[in-house]
Amino acid sequence: VQLQASGGGLVQPGGSLRLSCTVSPFTLDFYAIGWFRQAPGKEREGVSCISSNGHNTYYLDSVKGRFTISRDNAKKTVYLQMNSLKPEDTADYYCATRKFYCHENRSQYGYWGQGTQVTVSS
Repeated sequence: VQLQASGGGLVQPGGSLRLSCTVSPFTLDFYAIGWFRQAPGKEREGVSCISSNGHNTYYLDSVKGRFTISRDNAKKTVYLQMNSLKPEDTADYYCATRKFYCHENRSQYGYWGQGTQVTVSS
């Protein structure tokens, strides 16, 4: 399984970005997708996750109400819509996958994409 994260960039505080995570070559139908981020000098933390059937979503407390995760299995893509961005959201964002269900422990995700950098600055 290969994952390709994209959509990062430089944005002003209060702005928005939409990250995409595209999976290949297999179907996305059986995979949960998690988004993680790592800021310089900090541990990687889980930001959001969506289960394989899309019925369960999870968010880091600090992003609740600002970020929305969604999936389009036909496009094999999971999106992370990030609104009202803050400087503390600055990090490299990674997507990762595991079968069916989300897990709070990043070690439970077997496949990872490369990071996409998000910088929130004026």
